[in-house]
Formats: sequence, C-alpha cells, structure tokens
Amino acid sequence: MEVTSGAAIRKKLGGLLGAMPRHRRSAGALKDAVHHFVKVTRSYGPGLFACYDVAGLPRTNNDLEQLFGAHRYHERRASGRKGGSPGTVLRGSVRVVAALATRTGEVTASDLAGADRDQWKRARAELEVRRQRRVERRRFRRNPEEYLKALENKLILSSLPA
Repeated sequence: MEVTSGAAIRKKLGGLLGAMPRHRRSAGALKDAVHHFVKVTRSYGPGLFACYDVAGLPRTNNDLEQLFGAHRYHERRASGRKGGSPGTVLRGSVRVVAALATRTGEVTASDLAGADRDQWKRARAELEVRRQRRVERRRFRRNPEEYLKALENKLILSSLPA
C-alpha cells in the first residue's frame, strides 16, 4: 500500500470537488445531490485524512470503535467490574489517550517533561469542574432538601454586605 500524506490526498479531493460542479448538469436528476455533496464534503475538508498525518491514528470509525472497545475490556478486567468504570465517564478524555499512549511504547520522564504545563492545568481544571458537577448531582439525588437548603444559604451569604 502506498503511503501518501494527508495534504496530497486533500489536494486530489479538492480537484475532484472542483470538477464536480462543472459537470453537474450531466448528473441529471442528481444534480442537486452533487451540489449538496460538494458543499458538505468541503465543510469537512480540514479534518479529513488526518489519519495520514498522525502515526497510529485509526483510519476508519470501525478501527476507532475497536480501540475504545479494547480500552473498555481492559478497564473491566483491571477493575473486576462487569460494566464500565465511572472513572472512564468522568476522565475518559484523558484516560483513553493515556492508555493508548502507553500501549504504543514505554513513556519516559523526558516524554512527560516536554508536555505543555498550561494545557495540562487547563485539562485538570476542566476535569475538576466535571467532577464537581457530578458530586453535586449525587448530593442532590441523595438528599434534595438538604442540598437546596445549602444552596439557598450560599445565595443569602453572597448577597449580604461584607
């Protein structure tokens, strides 16, 4: 199989999408469909064919689903749970990426040292916000009256002068 860059494939697709409107009349009853296809395909253009530019990125949705399925399988095996881990729901955006990165090879301290610390802090803050919302939902489900009373007290305290 010939290895081609994403830019080269996008260029070929761009040529095809450029030619399709010129020959739209010969499509007969499908000429409106050709217009729609070209419009939609161009809107997806920047994200298409990234799999050729990023090593190890799955090429199809089936490959991607297989990766997620394998992660769920290993997560269940490691935790002993029958179902998925609640941690995957809460922190899945980083856990799945970390699991995939460690499967491709050994991660060294020098790999981690090159990480963008500000981006890491933003990711941690976003995960903490999600965790906090989940905690609040659980508190509300367990004791709605107490939760609403505490919320009301916070509101009253915030409106009082210092």
